[in-house]
Amino acid sequence: MSKICVIGTGYVGLVTGTCFADLGNQVTCLDLDPQRINNLLNGQMPIYEPGLEQLVKQNVQAKRLHFTTDYKKALEGIEYAFIAVGTPSGVDGEADLQYVKSSAESIADLVDWPILVINKSTVPVGTGDWVADVIRRRRGDRPLQFSVISNPEFLREGSAINDFMNPDRVVLGSEDRAAADHVAALYQTLRCTIMITDLRTAEMIKYASNAFLATRISFINEIGNMCEELGADVREVALGMGYDKRIGHTYLDAGLGWGGSCFPKDVKALEHMAVLHGTQPQLLQAVMEINRNQRRRAVMKLRKALGSLNEKTIGLLGLSFKPNTDDIRDAPALEIIHLLTNEGAHIRAYDPQAMANAAKVLKNVKLCENPYQVAEGADALLLATEWNEFKQIDFGRVKKLLRQPVILDGRNLWDSEQLKAMGFTYIGIGRGNGK
Repeated sequence: MSKICVIGTGYVGLVTGTCFADLGNQVTCLDLDPQRINNLLNGQMPIYEPGLEQLVKQNVQAKRLHFTTDYKKALEGIEYAFIAVGTPSGVDGEADLQYVKSSAESIADLVDWPILVINKSTVPVGTGDWVADVIRRRRGDRPLQFSVISNPEFLREGSAINDFMNPDRVVLGSEDRAAADHVAALYQTLRCTIMITDLRTAEMIKYASNAFLATRISFINEIGNMCEELGADVREVALGMGYDKRIGHTYLDAGLGWGGSCFPKDVKALEHMAVLHGTQPQLLQAVMEINRNQRRRAVMKLRKALGSLNEKTIGLLGLSFKPNTDDIRDAPALEIIHLLTNEGAHIRAYDPQAMANAAKVLKNVKLCENPYQVAEGADALLLATEWNEFKQIDFGRVKKLLRQPVILDGRNLWDSEQLKAMGFTYIGIGRGNGK
């Protein structure tokens, strides 16, 4: 059993701390937001993640998981300090490291025993060295025995607990091999591949991984756009491609593009780093532009189907950037709503989990209680997020509620032949053969 402090109770920090506690460690999660900590102490989760609420309660009851706003209490006697704070994008796409810096300074101020400082936040290449410098400068003439280790996270929202407990790999970067080995010991019970490398390589692995996955999505969306013009079906194209073991089937679903808290921020940050150091990130720039274009194309498709969007009512199903999360950060639905309202459209929307978050930012959108309220009186229905709940919609009922039977299936979720037979105007993504 090890004593661990996780600084930050956002998506990464809360999942990391809870899972380490479930592995039998003593974990204290720290956050400076008193309301968030108070809610956690009362069993209220700040995010929706399947299985997380139950796991938190279970480990709190077992007295392995603790929450506090007090740095001194959180750091007392700990062996490992995980920094899992936000690194939001700056004006030019650069990562804002102010919270990482304040965490490192607090560690320097309050710890007087050997400690391992682990960067769990996604940070620019070179941040590990910078964090070490921050701690040394803060200590001044009071030397501290510590090492900085990069341990990037690869948690997918909606399946984060499974990803933590059954990882493809754990990446650790440090100039101190013994320190990296000590952190590796925390993961030994997971029986996974543990890769130990230097600090900067570990930091780059995270950015390169997310950029590559984003590239796959943008690639298949560009192929889908070609399929629409050339009479091919992108779904079958992706299926045929994926049988090649060198390619595989994952992240080849044409749709409205990628969003969320990681891909947009990380691809921008990697592009910023590349430009700053004199390289030419042309592929990354194209990946981002294709992604923006997917949202515009959805609006174009609706405009073409309806003749004009002015004073038309559009119903949106799904507001989160992907299923099984309430995260709406850079969700395709939000940009599409912005583009539609700019053309004079009225929006009705529903999401199984993201309504509370959406209500904070969508001021001129009618938020509904179910898909049928969304469809009532709408001129078109747009599927933006492929929640399981939307797979079994009663389309007979939907058709009676719609003003015009127009459906834009932004995730190629539904049976186009069935809907066309029912009298719908069906519009898919990348399905140029009319399917």
